[in-house]
Amino acid sequence: MSKAEDYLKGRGAQYNPQNPYLKQEYVTAHVEGLDEPMRSNSKTEFLQEHPKKVVNKVDSPDVGLGYSLNPYQGCEHGCVYCYARNTHQYWGYGAGLDFERKIIVKENAAEALARQLESPSWQVMPIMLAGNTDCYQPIESKKKLTRQVLEVLLQYRHPVSIITKNSLILRDLDLLQELNKYDLVHTNISITTLNEGLRQKLEPRTASAAKRLQVVRQLSEAGIPVNVMTAPIIPGLNDSEIPALIKAAADAGASNAAYTIVRLNGSIGPIFEDWIRQAFPEKAEKVLSQIADCHGGSLNDSRFGVRMGGEGKFAELISKLFRVSRQKYMADRSMKPYNYSHFCQRKGKQLGLF
Repeated sequence: MSKAEDYLKGRGAQYNPQNPYLKQEYVTAHVEGLDEPMRSNSKTEFLQEHPKKVVNKVDSPDVGLGYSLNPYQGCEHGCVYCYARNTHQYWGYGAGLDFERKIIVKENAAEALARQLESPSWQVMPIMLAGNTDCYQPIESKKKLTRQVLEVLLQYRHPVSIITKNSLILRDLDLLQELNKYDLVHTNISITTLNEGLRQKLEPRTASAAKRLQVVRQLSEAGIPVNVMTAPIIPGLNDSEIPALIKAAADAGASNAAYTIVRLNGSIGPIFEDWIRQAFPEKAEKVLSQIADCHGGSLNDSRFGVRMGGEGKFAELISKLFRVSRQKYMADRSMKPYNYSHFCQRKGKQLGLF
């Protein structure tokens, strides 16, 4: 655990919990002979990978999409609650600080995607960009891997759903408009809070809510379907903002809104608890207690069917507040359906991208 006087500004997590997949870990040797975790706020490091496959089938019954594609593993945004933190441990890194400052870059994402789309057994279902980490995190402005992936999807006429907290998505408005001509794109903008002070602590390197709402407005004005994810809802911290969040999304032209309740599986539980005791010590016990109440008495919840929306009195109150707010501000709105009929394999033809 970290100490309040050592708080690392600009980071969500404040330390690295032990990786359960590693038998050993690096520590700093104290002069008195005590070992302490390495906590220096070092600069972000980018690590190159060239995987054979980049598209993964989504088997979860709680997620309504077929595939996910993540050009990056780890995320500079540093959202303290991010469920993707646990996956960083599979790469041999920590779910805390490592997740935010050791970013794996899949340099060949577009080429690998094209190869998978050429498979005779490929089944057309929406690909989520990105189901794990943000495909428009800051490094994308230099690498442009997400843009390359969208170019491939456009050439194959393949449906895609994008979720992001970053205004960088507007850079690719030209591609999104082309995909939208064939009803092949849904966009999802995540807005967790309108409170800038809370946003800076909870999601330290993301775009402000004002910028995200401007993204919603510009995408909507371009005719592109936009779903606003008021997620995650953290009882005792941002649940009271639900009506204001949905009204702001509706005013910006969003087609739909959805939410999930925070769940703190694996290493995320101790990371979040450490964070909230430093960031909001006066609220910590209340927030942790209400989160546990939504998940059968535990911060950890992996049960299909209930883990996303929770259960119990606080989860029910959140659900009712969301339903009433959505009915009030978005009753006549919905996301237009995808059109799968445009998909065409290119049978090995050069794409002219690489």
